[in-house]
Amino acid sequence: MRQEVLLGEEQRAAVAAGLEAWDRESGTERLWRGDATLWTDDGEERWLAWLRATEADADFLTAAERLAREVAASGFTDFVVLGMGGSSLCPEVLGRTFGSLPGHPRPHVLDSTAPAQVAEAERRIDPDRTLFVVSSKSGTTLETALLMEHFRGRLERRLGPEEAARRFVAVTDPGSRLEEIAGEGFRALFHGEPEIGGRFSALSPFGLVPAAIQGLDVARLLARGAEMAAACGPGRGAAANPGVHLGVVLGTLGRRGVDKVTLVPSPGIATLGAWLEQLVAESTGKRGVALIPVDGEPPAPVDRYGSDRLFVRLRLGERPEPELDDRVEELRRAGHPVVSIELRDPYDLAAEFFRWEVATAVAGAVLGINPFDQPDVEAAKVATRALMEVYQRTGSLPAERPFLEEGGLALYADERNAGELLAAAGPGADLGAVLDTHLDRLGPGDYFALLAWLAMTEEHHVELQAIRAAVLRRGGAATCLGYGPRFLHSTGQAHKGGPDRGVFLQVTGARGPELPIPGRGYDLATVLASQARGDHQVLAERGRRLLRVDLGEDPAATLPELRRRIAGS
Repeated sequence: MRQEVLLGEEQRAAVAAGLEAWDRESGTERLWRGDATLWTDDGEERWLAWLRATEADADFLTAAERLAREVAASGFTDFVVLGMGGSSLCPEVLGRTFGSLPGHPRPHVLDSTAPAQVAEAERRIDPDRTLFVVSSKSGTTLETALLMEHFRGRLERRLGPEEAARRFVAVTDPGSRLEEIAGEGFRALFHGEPEIGGRFSALSPFGLVPAAIQGLDVARLLARGAEMAAACGPGRGAAANPGVHLGVVLGTLGRRGVDKVTLVPSPGIATLGAWLEQLVAESTGKRGVALIPVDGEPPAPVDRYGSDRLFVRLRLGERPEPELDDRVEELRRAGHPVVSIELRDPYDLAAEFFRWEVATAVAGAVLGINPFDQPDVEAAKVATRALMEVYQRTGSLPAERPFLEEGGLALYADERNAGELLAAAGPGADLGAVLDTHLDRLGPGDYFALLAWLAMTEEHHVELQAIRAAVLRRGGAATCLGYGPRFLHSTGQAHKGGPDRGVFLQVTGARGPELPIPGRGYDLATVLASQARGDHQVLAERGRRLLRVDLGEDPAATLPELRRRIAGS
């Protein structure tokens, strides 16, 4: 769990001053005793139970281990976590990192309302031998509720209501609607801690129940987390405290414009980036400030990167990784700040969860924001609900018209963005010229965000990554990729509540297969379309630089065309 911070002279001096100020103001002690004045004094003390999450009680561990044995003995071959954001990302990290373990069901995570992605998830499992873990703190998360209703309806038709309910486990806060539903015969119910926010919940039942079902040693995970908690506790100076030191680095450099936290993980822990993306972006992106995590970005020549980058190397084990190590060393020699963190083995992920939770809380204090709220996430939900209400009343979403169509692609924007793009592109501009004009909006310190309302397939991902690479080569701006609706519960907060530094390209496509929701007057495709349009509406209302490209009914053919238009080849 070694951590090394490599900075230039001016940055090193600024961080040293920040560490000294943190100690002078007893920052670590105030963090651990829940002093809200460390941040904005706006109720932050109510969200600090994660500091003691590694002290899980014996009853929980016994129940989780008993469930894991029961599930394994019952012949389940797969289990699927239905959740969003903090309820899905930790299980995804552990599921992808550790994989399928002998004698235990294979882990899957489904956090999408894209019909094609839901259909693909169904093809990968045998419904009769699959357990579903429904994970939602509030118990009312739209996507989670719809996915639960979809799968429960299908199982009830096959097995009957009673046996279908036995294929479900719930993780939720006490008193939620999901708790009531789980009382209708679910195999098990686990309660979360109401004073732990979703993105800080990795070491709570939201992360640990799926880990137990997967066959991981939950006590060992908690021990690694507790080891880091002890290292981050009060009684040691900030420079010797790994979480506090990292947080001061993040916050101090972020205030100086070095706010694109670019992650360089070992392949074996690559999915840790998505968890970090949510934790950092949703926690810091508000009041016009943000740290923007850059996860999974294709590599570029060192001279393409701007001075707004902090590179974070996350190394798994001591085995040499020459390509990545040489790249990070080249970045350091070029003067870019680098933080290097080494995990001994995959169980150290629990330690990283805790280190980064502390670091994010500390960075929030340095940046002067409340890291535990998400004031702008609700705006997109409100816009989505309004659109779905229109659909339920009229049978269709409000009509919309592209301002330009060409080559199977259609461009949409709000009146302001469309007017600015057409005026800048010039009379008679074609689609390629408008795309170029949109990308020309990127300036120093800006970032490019691809908001893909598509199924997360390998085919789509390759093309979207190629678009990121082309934009990075073009001007050196940091690039991000988010899949809707999952990014709404992650980077969406920073896109809307952070500074006006993003240039957004929203990508939508075909409706996909019809997947109706029992008892509701709409299907998943309508939900996805409403979410995409709601997100577009809120970004436009915030004055963001925004363009939407619709790929039509055959994204497999038109997404490569979009990539060619952007890459110029």
